[in-house]
Amino acid sequence: MRERTTFIDRADFRGACFQIIKNWWIVLCWAIAVFLAATAVGTIQYQPMYTASSTLVIRVMGADAYTSLSQTTQMTAVYREIFQSEALRNLVSQSIGEEVEGTISCSQIAETNLLVLSTSSPTPRQAYLFIQAALQNYENVTGYVFSDAVLEVVQEPTVPETPSNQSFFIAHRLNFTILAGVVAAVLIALIYLIRFTVKSEKDASSMLDGPILGTIPFEQKHFLKKAGSHGSKVEIPALLINSPLVSMNFSEYSRRMATRLESHMISKNYHVVLVCSVEENEGKSTIAANIATTLSEHGQRVLLLDGDFRKPAQYKIFDEKDQQHSSLSDVLMGTVSWKQAIFRNEKTGFWQLFQYHPIAQPGSVMSGDRLSELLKQLQKDMDYIVVDCSPVAVAADAEIWMHHVDTAVVVVRQDTSDVRIINDTVDLIWKSVKDFSGFVLNAFHKDPVQSAGRGYYAE
Repeated sequence: MRERTTFIDRADFRGACFQIIKNWWIVLCWAIAVFLAATAVGTIQYQPMYTASSTLVIRVMGADAYTSLSQTTQMTAVYREIFQSEALRNLVSQSIGEEVEGTISCSQIAETNLLVLSTSSPTPRQAYLFIQAALQNYENVTGYVFSDAVLEVVQEPTVPETPSNQSFFIAHRLNFTILAGVVAAVLIALIYLIRFTVKSEKDASSMLDGPILGTIPFEQKHFLKKAGSHGSKVEIPALLINSPLVSMNFSEYSRRMATRLESHMISKNYHVVLVCSVEENEGKSTIAANIATTLSEHGQRVLLLDGDFRKPAQYKIFDEKDQQHSSLSDVLMGTVSWKQAIFRNEKTGFWQLFQYHPIAQPGSVMSGDRLSELLKQLQKDMDYIVVDCSPVAVAADAEIWMHHVDTAVVVVRQDTSDVRIINDTVDLIWKSVKDFSGFVLNAFHKDPVQSAGRGYYAE
């Protein structure tokens, strides 16, 4: 068992940044959703308030400017209590003939003997009536409290035209939006960092229980212009090393990986290799096709067998959807012989026996000695047989295949499967196959920052 690394040791912060860039649309959608939610909540909860105000001056008879200013400060506190008293509110309600809604406030303008009286109400009309009635009735509450002071109106109140308040949510929705975007980005990075997956080649060497056959770099799928379709494009079926559309780098690393696998099989005198993965969409079918192609280029007689009875993919990779061929399941059920079913692919040079449709119960087809007998017969005519099977986590089909092959290869796609499950799969291989060739690291980015904006390929 390899030595386990700590979270800090395997923390790939550059990779986390790449994940944020890759999932920018999630951040954007979440930010937009919060913006719209804040707008909706603000609109629903918003209660407009209208404010009418008047400027007053306190004149103290027989006092100089300094004394008048000092007394104004003291009297402001008293006037504030008067204007905000329940007694004045009752007088105002009686004066305007309706219940008063809203608030009234009184404050002194700093370093002056001026007061600002303000009333706030849900409607402009009531705010205006409120302040007018307050100015008309406040003397009935003050009585003779300030016999030597006079409160005069400097600026008459007017009817407010626009609300004086704003919804909290609408006022701060931009801040909420930015915060939501930041939170979404942090969550994406955190999920990436805590996920126990293989994120780099360095991770693979220290976390996986087995040798690394090779690392296949990320290669973006290309699109071809469809003839007579006015510029429309169609995606190529797969990334095959004999395709002129793939890069030299991709082809070279794929061939190097297959050559290492061949060396291992030659040293052990093995002929049947199983290509599997833990999860779906890790690229095992493409890897199996490229292994078969490389072995065929070396002059070997190779058979590519699609043993995925649930979601067969090889016929899609080689774009044989419209051709009529017998499936592997037909051979196992005795409908046709294997000699009638297999045929040589002129483009790749290897022989193939594919599954062209899913079947309901693969276990019944694979049971008994039929599969074992078929492989024995095929090995008499073939140097190598490359088997593509269902993902280990999907069904027990892969485990059945393990009892019929010589060795196995596990395809690990960057940041996809849990390392513990991958290593459990290797343990299962050792118990079933008795030999494990190694891992193929698929679609790995060499530099997450430079690779930003690109995608991945799968099967």
